[in-house]
Amino acid sequence: MNTQSEAQLETALIRRLNDLGWASVAIPDNAALEANLRAQLEVHNGLRFSDGEFRTILNHLGKGSTFEKAKTLRDRMALQRDDGTTAYVQFFNTREWCRNRYQVTSQVTQVGSYQTRYDVTLLVNGLPLIQIELKRRGIELKGSLPGSWSAWPQRVPSIRPS
Repeated sequence: MNTQSEAQLETALIRRLNDLGWASVAIPDNAALEANLRAQLEVHNGLRFSDGEFRTILNHLGKGSTFEKAKTLRDRMALQRDDGTTAYVQFFNTREWCRNRYQVTSQVTQVGSYQTRYDVTLLVNGLPLIQIELKRRGIELKGSLPGSWSAWPQRVPSIRPS
């Protein structure tokens, strides 16, 4: 059996995603993840957010169950701007998906209840939607993942205000 190390798999996956149009971005930690999210949402919506406005967006994204968050991401958010006007923030363009911004990063460390580092993270408009943990061939999958499967929901990082 031909084997590849995790690093080789990671490099090959990122290269393939780059070939498909995903932009590589360096996001080593939560602060960089938050800064990237802000920049991507500003570009996607053609708006600049004040610190307070962006904090409101983060709080909005952090509310609800998994299913409620999925709805939140599909809908537009009515954002009360600092100047009293209302702006509608779109997280994803579901009608014209090619207008979204696609990024890939590797080795993002998330610190919360647990410290977790994922091999590859896929982001759409700055939102970390898919975290991939690569394992070299020949390792049993269940035995290679940290902790128990029941603890998995608590280990998945989410965007929260710092």
